[in-house]
Amino acid sequence: MLAKRIIPCLDIKNGRTVKGVNFVDLRDAGDPVELAEIYSAEGADELVFLDISATEERRKTLVNMVRSVAGKINIPFTVGGGISSVEDVEILLNNGADKVSINSSAVKNPQLINDLAQRFGSQCVVVAIDAKQINGQWIVHLVGGKVPTELNLFDWAVEVAERGAGEILFTSMDNDGTKNGFANEALAKLSELINIPIIASGGAGNIQHFVDSFKVGKADAALAASVFHFKEIEIKALKQELRNNGIEVRL
Repeated sequence: MLAKRIIPCLDIKNGRTVKGVNFVDLRDAGDPVELAEIYSAEGADELVFLDISATEERRKTLVNMVRSVAGKINIPFTVGGGISSVEDVEILLNNGADKVSINSSAVKNPQLINDLAQRFGSQCVVVAIDAKQINGQWIVHLVGGKVPTELNLFDWAVEVAERGAGEILFTSMDNDGTKNGFANEALAKLSELINIPIIASGGAGNIQHFVDSFKVGKADAALAASVFHFKEIEIKALKQELRNNGIEVRL
């Protein structure tokens, strides 16, 4: 049985780590390189860095950060935000990123998923999907959750997997930052539909929420931000409790 993964997420804006609730009301959470080093030492399995305000100008800043992080940690890390071409990915991987996360660009140009998988291998390609419930349907949103699409979460996830993505990072916008738990029903349905790993995101507030994401939601990994950034949950204690609950993790 593959070990379940715990993944701190660092949302980057203007070179700093920030955290909000339901994708708004951002507050500063520290230096991303310093946080990366701390999480690596504390036993995180992977890290995700998302440049939430990516523009061409900030791309250079992001590359410098990627290089700095790669020099400080020995666990895999994923970088996302403003990636829209094979060239963008090549630059990030060449500077030390292990995987890339694409979101809006994948919806606008689904062929990009195929192209990246063929060029770099599926294991490098994470497709992030932000969705929230509208009239009982899980609807995919773009641009940091600001723009609704006509895509259904489950249909899009199936297509993403078929196109060669290696993982899906599913964030429930309804749960994000609320600390009320992950969207386990949607996670469980995703895990039935597709056979690539699913990373649960949005809603972590206590250790039981992580337990539930694995046992009820059938997630392969659980991602969180503020509970780690503000020391509400320690990674070592979390992993020990997961192990106590019969969930396989790397201690």
